[in-house]
Formats: sequence, C-alpha cells, structure tokens
Amino acid sequence: MQEAIINRAKQLLADGTVNRVIGWKKGEFAYDITPAVFETAAEIDADFVYDEFTAANVSKYLIKESKKDGRILAFLKPCDTYSFNQLIKEHRIVRENVYIVGIPCDGKLDAEKIRQNGITGIRTVSNNNGILKIDTIYGEETMNFDEAVSERCSVCKSKKHVVYDELIGDDGEIADSGRFDMVEKLENMTAQERYDFWREQLSKCIRCNACRNVCPACTCEKCVFDNDNSGVANKAAADSFEENMFHIIRAFHVAGRCTDCGECSRVCPQNIPLHLLNRKFIKDINSLYGEYQAGADTDSRAPLTDYKESDCEPSVVHERGTE
Repeated sequence: MQEAIINRAKQLLADGTVNRVIGWKKGEFAYDITPAVFETAAEIDADFVYDEFTAANVSKYLIKESKKDGRILAFLKPCDTYSFNQLIKEHRIVRENVYIVGIPCDGKLDAEKIRQNGITGIRTVSNNNGILKIDTIYGEETMNFDEAVSERCSVCKSKKHVVYDELIGDDGEIADSGRFDMVEKLENMTAQERYDFWREQLSKCIRCNACRNVCPACTCEKCVFDNDNSGVANKAAADSFEENMFHIIRAFHVAGRCTDCGECSRVCPQNIPLHLLNRKFIKDINSLYGEYQAGADTDSRAPLTDYKESDCEPSVVHERGTE
C-alpha cells in the first residue's frame, strides 16, 4: 500500500494537480511517525511513510494548509474523512484547495500496548496475516495484531470514506462496533465509583494541551484556556477542581461535533482515556435526539444546534437521574 500511495502522490505532483502533499514522515523510531508536508518527489522518496503506525489524523492541518496558494493532496483514512467533513461543515477548510485520496485502513498499532507486553527497543514491525514480527535491539519478538491494535481501531465505527476525490483500493462499510461498551460499563457504576474512576484518570493530567491541539473539533482562533481574562487560562492544575474542569469544559465544547476520531487519547502522554468523555456525550445525543454521526455529511444540522418540537425537554435530565 505504501508504494501505491507514494506513486500516486508523485504523479499528482508531476501533472500539476497539486503543488504539495500532506502525509506522514519517518521519525527516530518505527512508531515515531508524524504528519508532514512534502513539496517534491525527492522529499517523498526520502521520508514519506504509510504503515501500521501512521495513525495521525491529518484533517486539522488542512485548516491552515487549505488557505495557502495552490492545491494540497491529502491522504485520508476512513475515520479521517469524518473529521474533514465536519470541518467543511464549520467552514474551516477551503474544499477546492484540497485534493483527497481515500486510503484503506485495517487498524493502527498502539506502541504502548506492545511495550506493556514486555517488548521494548522496537526497530521495525511487520504484519504477516495478523501476526506481528517485531525486530528489537534485543532480538525478534512476535505478537498478535489484535493485542496491539489501538483502542479506537478495535472498535472502528466505519471503514467507509464519506468524502474523497479518488480512492486507492476498495471502500469499506459502516461498522457495527462496540464503541459504547465501556461507556455503558461506566454508566452502570455507582456515582461514587464513576467519580473515583475519573478522579484517578484526570489526576494524571499534566496540562500539556496535546489533546486540545490535536483535536479537529478544537479550532477556535483563541482558545478560552489561552485567554488571560477568562479565569481559566492554561496553567498547571492547582487542585482537583481544575483537573476536572479543563477536560469537562473541553468535552462540552466539542459535544455534537466530535467525530470520535480518538486523537485526544492517542496523543495523551499520560494515557488518559479522554475519548470516553466524548463517547458518553455521543451516546446521550443518540439516545435523546436520535442517531447522529458528526461528519457523516456536510449539510445536516447537528442536534445541539437545531430545534425540533420533538426534542427532549430539560426535565429529561432529572427523570433519567432518578431511574
């Protein structure tokens, strides 16, 4: 697949369809891969990579890139296209300045899961029919792909691209995943158990802002947490209230707009399952307003920004809370 992607990128550069490409660049380690913009075929040959660790969603980078001169080629995985569509809906991307090539995805690996299995010093990883061959500085190891796949990929909501100009490979289908299973498990806890769970998780936060910075739904020109006059400007949390407040406010800000891409949890250096906050809101929106998937299209109105006579009444919160 990498060869096909690279060849297509160079073709589109050569014929003038685009003047640059956004993809992924090799890092110091096999799992250290980051988004990058390539302007020449030589740069692509030297550094472009697409493999089991190219998990980053490049949609957010297109906010700025689409406003530059010329047209940029973007390779989008199925889940990435939902984020792209949502940004189009919010008028954050200049669509005509982006040429989208949809690429298939069978799931991306989580390097932390590999390390938790006692495998360190990773050099390269190859997937052979579901068995990972991991070359390390200590020798060769093997591991099942399913044991190392990222959480968001293990409960993938869709293999179908919702927007593209052309596809490489076949398109997939919307999946019937179990992505709300953990949310239901949390809902079934007592209030104290849920509180203890989130206090344990959120107390790990170091306020690095990685979750906010990577989130395709966080696109304000000036974030409230960067506003010195807001009273909640970015700073190290002083107490447990601030540790909770930062993430709860952010979850409310993206409610109804979050596509469940999972980037927030992927980049968190403390491995906080931030996606569960967003999934709880998604699950509640589906329950209270009807099934809705942010980014599935570019013209529908989101439940929280639309009004229908059939909408639930405010009292539903109290009624549900006393069940």
